[in-house]
Amino acid sequence: MDFDYAFYMLTHQGSSTRKGKANPPRYGEGYRKLLAEAMNMNRSRILAFKNKTPPRVELFPSNFSSDKHTESNPPKAQRRYISQSADRTLDAPYLMDDYYLNLLDWGSSNVLAIALANTVYLWDATDDSTWELATFEDERGPVTSVNWAIDGRQIAIGLNNSEVELWDTTASSHVITLRGCHRSRVGSLAWNNHILTTGGMDGRIVNNDVRIGSHIVVETYRGHEQEVCGLKWSASGQQLASGGNDNLLHIWDNRSYSRTQWLHRLQDHTAAVKALAWCPFQRNLLASGGGGNDDRCIKFWNTHTGACLNSVDTGSQVCALLWNMNERELLSAHGFTQNQLTLWKYPSMFRIAELTGHTSTVLSMAQSPNGCTVASAAHETLKLWNVFGDPKEVKPAPKADPEPFAHLNRIR
Repeated sequence: MDFDYAFYMLTHQGSSTRKGKANPPRYGEGYRKLLAEAMNMNRSRILAFKNKTPPRVELFPSNFSSDKHTESNPPKAQRRYISQSADRTLDAPYLMDDYYLNLLDWGSSNVLAIALANTVYLWDATDDSTWELATFEDERGPVTSVNWAIDGRQIAIGLNNSEVELWDTTASSHVITLRGCHRSRVGSLAWNNHILTTGGMDGRIVNNDVRIGSHIVVETYRGHEQEVCGLKWSASGQQLASGGNDNLLHIWDNRSYSRTQWLHRLQDHTAAVKALAWCPFQRNLLASGGGGNDDRCIKFWNTHTGACLNSVDTGSQVCALLWNMNERELLSAHGFTQNQLTLWKYPSMFRIAELTGHTSTVLSMAQSPNGCTVASAAHETLKLWNVFGDPKEVKPAPKADPEPFAHLNRIR
């Protein structure tokens, strides 16, 4: 690699050999060693390190990086375990197989109400006790709807003969009977403080003030042409969502100038709309489900503007919807073919889990007061699912996203 040295060795050694004599060295051994070191002619050091590899210098101490990671990027939380089988299964003989009825509700006092033919039964989830609340004559029954008041003491019971009864469950006593509001069966009920809203097969929706001994009809909403099978008040009590067998979804607003005129008439569904659920963490967000195999969709609505935000084809009839009160998740109940419960992540609508076990259409769902357990009712069967988490590990519910000018009717 040293051309000068190589040329010297070739020319001088070669010439001396050819002449048959060797040229005596002009310089001493010491000089040659110095010359070799100066010209880097030590051939034993090629591709060899001159010194030991210097130690690696750390720009940051190792404990600095780990602490920083812990503070800025905490370790991911362990994914919640969701059992694929029901925690409990209870017999529910004579449960009516009618999609349009609402026969199941779970009150704030942790008591579950279910209507079986002409009788309303109560099951206390705290002590596992069951008792019969009321039984009605065949001329008045069967029971077509049940719904707990906010206090968890009073319950409204809709009947096939168009009447509605109010009962005090703590005393197991009848309070009042509402007559003359409808011309046929009452299949849906919803409470808004002291106002009991009833929906009938005649398409009418009636607000009843039940604070006094005899009820007072406050408003009557007319917008549905067929049976009203879904009723839900928003958490604020300012908007009412109603779904009917006419495939219509109406939004009614207490703050509008004409209280009995719908705020929005939504006609995107192609089947009966029974499944309704207001979002607990975002105001003016409503989920609705289409009940027939022609629809099969869950739709999300901005009830302030009436815009459809998203539509998801679930593949089967949507019978009921429930939001998780502690996570951004939605649970849907379905009919043919799998009769399953599907847990969705919102807003991506990624399928988290599918819970199977029912052998027929899941007609109704109800949520426990702590938001963790869900009851689902199908053919003569009531199943309890721990789908929304362990009550001991429940986090605080996410706060509702504030909406600008929510307190105003309109902006001029």
